[in-house]
Amino acid sequence: MPYYHGFTTDVGLSSGFLFHGEAHVSRRDLLLKMELRSNPEALCVVRGALTQLTERLGFAEPECRAVVLGVDEALTNIIRHAYAGNAERPIEVSFRRIRAPWRGASREALEIVLVDRGRKVDRTKLRGRALEDLRPGGLGLHFIRESMDTVEFRRTDGRNRLRLVKFLRVPRPSRDS
Repeated sequence: MPYYHGFTTDVGLSSGFLFHGEAHVSRRDLLLKMELRSNPEALCVVRGALTQLTERLGFAEPECRAVVLGVDEALTNIIRHAYAGNAERPIEVSFRRIRAPWRGASREALEIVLVDRGRKVDRTKLRGRALEDLRPGGLGLHFIRESMDTVEFRRTDGRNRLRLVKFLRVPRPSRDS
């Protein structure tokens, strides 16, 4: 298991690929699965892997940044709220290439699922503060919702499961075609 600055994480790709600084994108569903501890220092590893993964999938640079920001905010919320800052609790993150319904058709997308065993989330409190309220914190949910096409949360068997979907953008055909 690789060791990174005070935390351990198991990082692997489907089809027997291991993550060695560069994400390999296979055509199979599971692209990358990470099992990490709820240590904030682990976030840089996730950001780096996800940046490479979104670039390889063909997302434009602004979308890559938005997806990375949304996942970073979601993981930060797990660490702060579900685990109350305890740096030794498990978080599972999986990245899949899927086909999902969109406007009556089916499109390719990146699905990101984050699973934790933290405290139950009070759904009535799942709302960010107003953007006009200028102060630090409280914008994580806003960033997550703005950066993703689908955001779904559920709790089953003592586990919180956050599912995020970002559709791959289909390049528009040029007028010359």
